Parts: sequence; C-alpha cells; structure tokens
Amino acid sequence: MKPDKIKELLLNVQQGKMSVDQATTILEKLPFEDLGHTVVDHHRELRTGFPEVLFGENKTASQLIAIIQEMLKHRQQILATRVDSEKAAAVKVHLPNLQYDAEARCLFLESAEKSPKNGAGKILVVTAGTSDIPVAKEALITARLAGNDVELINDVGVAGVHRLLHRLEDLRRASVVIVVAGMEGALPSVVGGLIAAPVIAVPTSVGYGVAFGGVTALLGMLSSCASGVTVVNIDNGFGAGYAAALMNRIGQKDNQ
Repeated sequence: MKPDKIKELLLNVQQGKMSVDQATTILEKLPFEDLGHTVVDHHRELRTGFPEVLFGENKTASQLIAIIQEMLKHRQQILATRVDSEKAAAVKVHLPNLQYDAEARCLFLESAEKSPKNGAGKILVVTAGTSDIPVAKEALITARLAGNDVELINDVGVAGVHRLLHRLEDLRRASVVIVVAGMEGALPSVVGGLIAAPVIAVPTSVGYGVAFGGVTALLGMLSSCASGVTVVNIDNGFGAGYAAALMNRIGQKDNQ
C-alpha cells in the first residue's frame, strides 16, 4: 500500500467515513500474507517506495499465480523476473492482463494507480553487444516500472567505439547510465570516463572460454579505473534497474 492510501484511510476514520473496526480489518492484512509456500510482503512499497518483486526462476507457475493474485488484491504493481516462456504462458492463462517480455524473461503489470514519474531525469541502458540485450531489458523494465523515463541504446561496445561516441550527447544528458557488457567488460570504464553521471556496470555471462560465465567481466568492472562506476552481480539487470531508480529518485528530491 502506498503512503497516500494509508493517509486516506486514516482521514476516513477521522472524518467518520469509516469505522475503526473497518480500518483495522484493512490494516491487519497489510504487513504480510502467509500463503504457505510464500510470505507476501505488502509493506514493501510503504517502506521502500517499490513493491515486492518476484524471482520467478525456481517458482512454479501455480506459486506465481497465487502470489500475484494476492498482490493484486492490494492493487500492487507486478514484476516477476526470470520467468521462462512456458511458465509465463501457464500464468497468463489465469492472469491474462499480465504482460510478458520474452527477451527480458519478465512478467509484469503496471498498477492502475501508478504514481507520476519518480525520477529527476532520464536513465539510459547501454549494451556492449546484441547478446547483452536480455539483461539490459530486465534493467529497463525494472527502472520503468519504478516510474522512470528509460531509453535503451544497443550494440555500442569497444570493438567499434565510434558507435558509442556517436551517442555521446545522449549519454551526457542522462541522470544515470546502466552499462551492460560481457566478454572483457571494458565498456563501463569507457563510459565512466566520458560522463559526469553515475554509471552502474552489469557484467553478463556472454563470452568465450576464459570469460568464465561473466567472471572476467565482473573482475574487470570491479577493477575499473573510471571514477563513479558501481558494479552489480553477473546478469543482474534487475539490481541495476532498481539501483538506478533509487539514484534518480535522490536527484528528484534534490530538485524539490
């Protein structure tokens, strides 16, 4: 539940439009709901500004359906990451209004009561190569559902750095830049040396042999010589999108 809904509830009690017992019935269901396999956290958005996100990879379709139905009772925005197409199809049979992005492997639904834009400026998601797009789109969807203006720039890696320089003005106008790269993971260092905005580096598991499933990119990004580069875990587009949304929200508060 959003803070403004809590205030509305309390005002209704104060103004006699709702009894204390009625308000208590609503509030007692707010902290969490135990479904047996999952304890759904209904206060996450109240505490952090963003509702609970579901990691769908090891959940069954029936578990996802039960969790999402419970969240929808509270009119929460829905985001489930790492959901394969077969599982997504099974969930959508029961919840046809959900959207599914097959590249990002994300099931999502924007709340009908979605708040205005929460960010101070634009978040850019930049990929080194086409193979990095699935992780980048997970970041993009996460940041967009958090109420941000987000744009994706694809395939501007260091193998052809002129492609990146062609988008330099776009990069410099962004409030936060998420850079997604596999192989040796060099792109975030290049971007970090060109712009003043925070850079969130996302190593991907893309690459041959000694890329070691993204470990080489991760170590390269952690060793970046560019200031202002923050690194998330391998293939963690969700973590990057969430962190970018928080950074962009801080910028909005500074402007108020």
